[in-house]
Amino acid sequence: MSGLLENGLVEADERPIRIRQGRAMGRPSETTVPAPASFRSGRDRRRVESMAKVFERVDAAMAAWIEKQPVFFVATAPLAGDGLVNLSPKGTMGTFRMVDEHTFAYLDMTGSGVETIAHLRENGRICVMFCAFDGRPNIVRLHGTGRTVTPGDHAFEEMLAGFGEAGEERRRYLRGVIVVDVTRVSDSCGYAVPRMDLVEERETLDAVWQSRDDERIARYHVQRNANSLDGLPALPVAVPAGGAPA
Repeated sequence: MSGLLENGLVEADERPIRIRQGRAMGRPSETTVPAPASFRSGRDRRRVESMAKVFERVDAAMAAWIEKQPVFFVATAPLAGDGLVNLSPKGTMGTFRMVDEHTFAYLDMTGSGVETIAHLRENGRICVMFCAFDGRPNIVRLHGTGRTVTPGDHAFEEMLAGFGEAGEERRRYLRGVIVVDVTRVSDSCGYAVPRMDLVEERETLDAVWQSRDDERIARYHVQRNANSLDGLPALPVAVPAGGAPA
């Protein structure tokens, strides 16, 4: 039982707490773990009970929440123990979509880094995270095995079509569509994530690539996107007409 300590704090209750897990949002089962000694009250225990849930799938409610988020974070890593872990923020509404309850995809636009493509090409491991910056605090992580469907792949047109106008208007400067088979779905509290308002989306990336012709984009791929920071092969590239850039 809890008791009052000399410093006025409530002594930790060592009884176990129950962490909810479930098949889908709203239908959790429970597993029991030891209560951390830092818990000071029943309120703390009740809060933590809602902090860690694992789901068998992404249901319709979770998918709708995910697709409304203005930013998400992509984490990958090479197999080498001394390789560079990568974490990339992604924005632009309409460029991420849940394909089904166990699959998601997002548009990979041309940029200076190509770590995600290289890491997926080597080992496929990926985790994508979403945070609630308004409303109820929440964090969702989707772990899985990913691949890059490039414009030369037979499945590219089908995957691109699912993004509608958002995909078609970016077709010229897409490196591909990242497709992930989800193996773990979890959420947790977002109590430490600040509330923030979205002012507007940045249009710079789209504006830059829309102003460049196909040859210049192809040259950029050769120059900047062929290998990762660790030297892993990344985007399969062909040298454009006129040869590789100096």
